[in-house]
Amino acid sequence: MTKVDGRATRWAGQQERRRAEFVDAALAAIAEHGPDVSTEQIAERAGVARTRLYRHFDGAADLRRAIAQRAAELVTADLAPLWHPEGSPNEMISTVIATHLRWLTEHAHLHRYLIRGVEDGPDVRGSIARHLSRLFSGYLKAFGLDPAPADTIAFGLVGYVESATTRWLDHPGTLTLAQLTAQLTGTIWAMLDHTLRAGGVELDPDRPLPLPDGL
Repeated sequence: MTKVDGRATRWAGQQERRRAEFVDAALAAIAEHGPDVSTEQIAERAGVARTRLYRHFDGAADLRRAIAQRAAELVTADLAPLWHPEGSPNEMISTVIATHLRWLTEHAHLHRYLIRGVEDGPDVRGSIARHLSRLFSGYLKAFGLDPAPADTIAFGLVGYVESATTRWLDHPGTLTLAQLTAQLTGTIWAMLDHTLRAGGVELDPDRPLPLPDGL
């Protein structure tokens, strides 16, 4: 039986705690300074020298991956309504859109930081799109339709919402958050409704719709 070195275990735990503290400091620095935050600003926020910061990360790329991973965890937690939607189609869509938009507006700098991409980092957009694809596929199968379009629809919708929202964040004009939510909800339902009608299925967007396994 291999003997576990207690000191090594404690050191590893301390390393993980320090990395988590530095990532939290990085998130705060991004919120303060924007997506062009520098390593020096992150280190300053953490209250350490830049060289000390890099003792816990394998360079800037590793730090960016850790930031992206933490951000992905925050997004996933905040988008809980998407994982278990309920209500009518319009209620499901508007709840998810409103939740997503609220997160984006409250974390605008972090959103811009993430959309630049992080090499080998978590694919937040892909994760959301794949979940939606499974949900759409379940509904199409439940209605006796070919589930093949689900993937294209899901990834297309995620790209559409992100692109439209990023534009709105940069150039809000006179459109309010509530108006943007309503506009996106209506457009998304129109796309889904088109796919369903092409297969001979007509749904009332304001009537409760159970999850696929309840149909």
